[in-house]
Amino acid sequence: MRRWWHSADVLRWRVRALLWWGRRAQALALLQRARALHPGDAHLLATLAHLLAEAGRLAEAAPLLDELVALQPDAAAHWFNRGYVLEQLGHAQAAEASFRRAVALDPRLDRAWYGLGLTLIAQGRLDEALQALQRNTELQPMSPYAWYQMARIHADRAETEQARRIIRHLQGFEPKVAAQLVRETGLQPMG
Repeated sequence: MRRWWHSADVLRWRVRALLWWGRRAQALALLQRARALHPGDAHLLATLAHLLAEAGRLAEAAPLLDELVALQPDAAAHWFNRGYVLEQLGHAQAAEASFRRAVALDPRLDRAWYGLGLTLIAQGRLDEALQALQRNTELQPMSPYAWYQMARIHADRAETEQARRIIRHLQGFEPKVAAQLVRETGLQPMG
């Protein structure tokens, strides 16, 4: 018979308390034990995968995220997290598939569009990457990351007018990123 403190709800509360007190290692150990008690609990599984990824233990987080998307295949956030971990592990094609699934489930998930753009850049598919990054900037116009990546692609392809236009745009809200692009590319913003 399970004791009351082994219920999924109580375990979740205990993990939250440990995290609140900054005891990540203890929370991780508790989650690993909790997983054996509640193997189908998506919340516990997601939290364990997150803590492992946060600790840089991506290879351990990846199979947990595979389990998570199998448990909840319609959760775009889980597909995004899987894509992020796979991208960090250098598995661009598998990451691409996860990001594509995330944006199919939730087309407004801006960070999945950005992740998709990065995986497409890693595969040398720059036209597709520009489209994904453009979608990210439509959803998050004030986030400099996709703008930066688009400028780099344009500069690398000697499309200087487009790169200079993006640098000028970035000067309006992220002057440090714009200055970094000027240093990296040698291009001055379009006047």
